[in-house]
Amino acid sequence: MRPQFVDKQWEQGKRMAIYGLAFLIMTLLILYSSNSTADLYSPFRDSHDVHRTVHNTNLKKWAGKDGYVPVYGNKSMNLRCRQCALVTSSSHVLGTRAGDEIDRNECVIRMNDAPTSGYESDVGNRTSVRVVAHSSVFRVVRKPAEFLNRSENAAVIFWGPASKIGRAAKGTLYRLIQRVSMTYSNLSFFIISPNKMQKFDKLFQKETGRDRKKSQSWLSTGWFTMVIAIEMCDNVKIYGMVPPNHCGRLPQPKRMPYHYYKPRGPDECLTYLQNERGRRGSHHRFITEKQVFARWAKLYNITYAYPTW
Repeated sequence: MRPQFVDKQWEQGKRMAIYGLAFLIMTLLILYSSNSTADLYSPFRDSHDVHRTVHNTNLKKWAGKDGYVPVYGNKSMNLRCRQCALVTSSSHVLGTRAGDEIDRNECVIRMNDAPTSGYESDVGNRTSVRVVAHSSVFRVVRKPAEFLNRSENAAVIFWGPASKIGRAAKGTLYRLIQRVSMTYSNLSFFIISPNKMQKFDKLFQKETGRDRKKSQSWLSTGWFTMVIAIEMCDNVKIYGMVPPNHCGRLPQPKRMPYHYYKPRGPDECLTYLQNERGRRGSHHRFITEKQVFARWAKLYNITYAYPTW
C-alpha cells in the first residue's frame, strides 16, 4: 500500500507544480500587458527628455490677430464668440444626434475637409470657421458646394509652411487659394503668417518641453484649431475628441474609423499610436497634444462631449 500512497503524493505534487507554473505565467503576462499598454499611450519620449521642462503659456495674452494674413482684400480676423462648438473629424460623433445642439452655438469651428452634408443630425450644418492644413487644400476647393457655398460670412484659415502656401512663394497652392478667395467673396480667407507659424512651434516646445523639429514632430490641424478656438471663444465645447489615455485602456477600445466620413479608413487608435511612436520621418504627436489639451481645459473653459472627459 505504501507505493500507492507515494504515487498519490507525487501526483498531487505534480499538479501543484503545474498550477504554480500556470499562475506564474499568467502573472507575467498581466504585468507585461499592463506595462506595454501604459507605454503605448504615454506621451512620446526622445533623447532630449532627460532635460525636458514644461512651461504653461497664457494663450489669451499669447494670441494676436496680426498672425492671420488675408489672402484677398483687407479683411481682418477679428471674430469673437461667447460660446463655440469645435467639431472634430472623429467617428465618435456618429450616432450622437448632437447636430442641433452644435448649430445652436454662436460659432461653430470645423477642420480640414470634414463635411456636414449627410451628417447634419450628428455634426450640425453651420460653419463659422474652418481650419485647413496645406495638405487638405485640394480636397476642400475641389468640392465648393460642400465647403464654400454652404457657409455665409465664414472664415477659412489655412496653415502650412511658407514654402507651400506663403504669399512670397507664389506656388501652386497659394495661387489656388488666392483664386478661390477672389471667387467666393462672401467668405474670408486667411493664411497663418510665417511668424505666427514659428510661434505655434515655440508654443509646442513650451507646453511639451520638446523641440518640434528635433523630435521629428509635425503639428496637427487639431493643435492649430484648439489654439484658434481659445483665442476667439470665451467657452469651447469639443465634440468627438478622446482623452489622452483612451487607446491604452483595458479592455481595448473597439475599432473606430479615424474620420467619421471615411468608414473604411484607418483605425483611430492605430493611427494615434503609430504617430506617437514613429521615429522615421515626421509624425503627428496626437496623444502628446491631448495631454496639453487636458491642461488647457482647466484654464480656458473647455469641455468635452462624446466622449466626456
